[in-house]
Amino acid sequence: MINTDHLHPLIVHFPIAIIIVGFAAEVVSLFFRKEKCLSKTGFYLMVIGSLAAIAAWSTGHLFTEEPSQGEILSVYEKHATGGLITMILIVVGTMFRIWLVIKKKEDSSMKWIAFGFYLLAFAAVSFTGFMGGKMVYDFMIGQ
Repeated sequence: MINTDHLHPLIVHFPIAIIIVGFAAEVVSLFFRKEKCLSKTGFYLMVIGSLAAIAAWSTGHLFTEEPSQGEILSVYEKHATGGLITMILIVVGTMFRIWLVIKKKEDSSMKWIAFGFYLLAFAAVSFTGFMGGKMVYDFMIGQ
């Protein structure tokens, strides 16, 4: 039988890294507008980050146990809520950005809406990762 306890910690590092690096590529592309590859890199990492966020949230939701009491419960709830918010933000932002690509409106002012979603997803994944690290290092959960 496969032990599923470690699926979430195994997968969760991917959306953290992918969303942060993808957002960084988008920010750098603002300064080097002639380099279209930076924005494309940010776009592709946004798509991959969405899939990774869905996988991370799903494994956390399905395969981890919620603590029943104590200070860790508050940290866990922030982490779980942050994970859900991250997933929603990056998926909605990705769908909007794909729509912009399909409609050939990537260079319109609507690109800032997609950038805003990316910024919020970046902030949310950073917060969520911090709360996850707090659970591991402060409360030794999963050890």
